[in-house]
Amino acid sequence: MRDRAMQALYLLSLDPLAETLADPNSYGFRTHRAPADAIEQCFTVLAKKASPQWLLEGDIRACFDEISHEWLLTHIPMDKVILRKWLKAGYMEGNVLHPTEAGTPQGGICSPVIANLTLDGLETHLRKAFPRYVWKGGKQICPKVNLIRLADDFVITGATHELLEHEVKPLVEAFLRERGLELSQEKTVITHIADGCDFLGQHLRKYNGKLLIKPSAKSIKSVLRNVRAVIKGNKSASAGNLIGHLNPIIRGWAMYHRHGVSAKVFQSVDHAIFQSLWRWAKRRHPNKGVRWVKARYFHTSDERHWVFSGKVRGSKGQSQTVHLLTAHSLPIKRHTKINSQVNPYDPQWELYLEQRQGLKMAASLKGRRTLLYLWKRQDGRCPHCSEAITMITGWHNHHKVWRSHGGSDATDNRVLLHPTCHSQVHHARGSTCVPHSVTRVFRKA
Repeated sequence: MRDRAMQALYLLSLDPLAETLADPNSYGFRTHRAPADAIEQCFTVLAKKASPQWLLEGDIRACFDEISHEWLLTHIPMDKVILRKWLKAGYMEGNVLHPTEAGTPQGGICSPVIANLTLDGLETHLRKAFPRYVWKGGKQICPKVNLIRLADDFVITGATHELLEHEVKPLVEAFLRERGLELSQEKTVITHIADGCDFLGQHLRKYNGKLLIKPSAKSIKSVLRNVRAVIKGNKSASAGNLIGHLNPIIRGWAMYHRHGVSAKVFQSVDHAIFQSLWRWAKRRHPNKGVRWVKARYFHTSDERHWVFSGKVRGSKGQSQTVHLLTAHSLPIKRHTKINSQVNPYDPQWELYLEQRQGLKMAASLKGRRTLLYLWKRQDGRCPHCSEAITMITGWHNHHKVWRSHGGSDATDNRVLLHPTCHSQVHHARGSTCVPHSVTRVFRKA
């Protein structure tokens, strides 16, 4: 615990530096960034008619385990004595101490940031080598080289296969070799966008010039394999308990893929799960007819028929009915990509990030409860101008002590302001002013 606390202490100073030095289109292990942002950047880069047509799908072999200690000790800006102790600490397995001659600390909370610092600079390297326009043979051409990276998975776009094969790939290999890393030759391939490629569980492909992003076949097989394993492992469990195991799997997978063209895929996954549950129900009652089995396990809920249902005990011991969640019941919702230049530790981005958080809160049930609590606590009025906050006026979620200056997300540090009032509070003394509270104090709820 003391070692983890020490790493957390150093992380407080290392993370702001990593965010400042990070590649703009790096989306893994970074605050306010997610795989959905990386996928949306892929859409931005590839969707247009004049977009690049070729992609280099890159995968770094054993990235976290093979990073050169010498490179880390030379380039990571922190106490070298402490860093050397972390890197050389080794790990225990089966009561045996295994030394670590390369790689970042196993399970260390600083490891993701250190890995990002190791790979940051690749996008800048590519930009310098392949600017937007270059002269070749007396003609101005556009190489269309773009990097989208999440942790150790990345794709690089290019105008031609030859450009990626003979110029971009050698440059990436040299960049990684300096850090003790190498590309996995089996997983690193160059494909045409019309043939499609898999990235972060999504399949990116152009159909007659139109880019569609769907869940990949491997991702679909993986979730169905997990669901079937749970069903097979709970042959004697009650329907209610089985639903309790299945719903988190289905919800998590569907929430991850809900930003793409996933509606038909969701329906096919739901049908496959229904077939597995139907076999499970019939196996439990081999001497009963299909009508009896249907009446026992598949009910009508709202306007949905054939809903797999069961009984569970509530928190107070009462019996309550639960229903199986279907993937297609979650609405498809397009993701708004974060600005690639955002630095959460830079005060100039505070207003932008607060607006994004407000949109996320309004879209989630838990967030709506928080908004309702804040609205009631303020008597439905803006504490800056004392005018009513309504659906027509709109609102922004404001942190009295900015998060870039150490403020928390707790409700005590948050108020709802009119959008105009929010801008006035932030710019009262300039965009880099010292954090200050709103001008009025509302009563306690």
